Amino acid sequence: MQRQAIFFRRARCLPPPWTCDPVLAAYKFTNAYRASDRVSQYLIRNVIYRNDLADSPREVFFRILLFKLFNKIETWELLEKSFGPITFEDYGFEHYDQVLTQAMQDGHKIYSAAYIMPPGSRSFGRDLKHQNHLLLLERMMQDRLPEQLAHACTMKEGFEKLRAYPTIGDFLAYQFITDINYSEVTDFSEMDFVVPGPGARNGLRKCFADTGGFNESDLIRLVADLQEEEFERLGLDFPSLWGRRLQLIDCQNLFCEVDKYARVAHPEIEGYTGRKRIKQKFRPILTPVELFYPPKWELNLEMHADADPEQGILDFTGGTTRRSPKGSIGGKSHSDHIPR
Repeated sequence: MQRQAIFFRRARCLPPPWTCDPVLAAYKFTNAYRASDRVSQYLIRNVIYRNDLADSPREVFFRILLFKLFNKIETWELLEKSFGPITFEDYGFEHYDQVLTQAMQDGHKIYSAAYIMPPGSRSFGRDLKHQNHLLLLERMMQDRLPEQLAHACTMKEGFEKLRAYPTIGDFLAYQFITDINYSEVTDFSEMDFVVPGPGARNGLRKCFADTGGFNESDLIRLVADLQEEEFERLGLDFPSLWGRRLQLIDCQNLFCEVDKYARVAHPEIEGYTGRKRIKQKFRPILTPVELFYPPKWELNLEMHADADPEQGILDFTGGTTRRSPKGSIGGKSHSDHIPR
């Protein structure tokens, strides 16, 4: 509730402080909706929906996985600066390896700290992690995985295809299929399937003294299914994402953030992993994020309708986003499916 309120205050360019909660003010937390996070927003706007880049499933998949293997905006921008438009057609292992290796030698971190990528040396035989990940991506392209995913019927099927590759476990496969599903390569419902990560499992343990026989995935689904009923019962006026309900991926993340919050606010309650503190402090990035969501969700027109020029709400139409088929951001895409 508080994190979503913080999101809207920041989106409307209101000055800080955005919360009176000392824990939320001091430490870094994700947004209530995964797609609203800064890196997800960059992926959607600057990697997936680009007028100047090819929109074939093969090229879009390549860009998404290349970005997500590192999950770091600065790494993507380094590659763009080095090679211009990022395409699989022009990709070459030696050139990409040289740029990334040089960046590391210059003291730059090329991977995000958001989650740990397995090194992959046992599967691909290279000494440097990024070399193995480039080879992993090459294997996916050789296997025509983008086309396989485009023909998958469910998110779980897409997850299983990704999960079959070396170095990709349950958590990464679920994150990757969610990111791919922001594009038009796939069109799954985010209410079809969920995989609890380690943080979510910790959060669930801290929230439920008795699971009532439900497994962790069932508990997340139960929370997602009953959200409006519980908001009403508790007297909470939860501000949704312009009418979009919290999806399973969002609720999975919510429990992960509950775990983090409880480490500070309720340190006596232990999770599975025994973590005691939050590593990352909150350092606000004051450069506004130009909010943009997958056009098939039909949220972008809702944002325009909600915009208040006097409050200086963000410019939702800037940048190099691809227009929807009707010629304006937020118009109908090829799908009428609005799962989120």
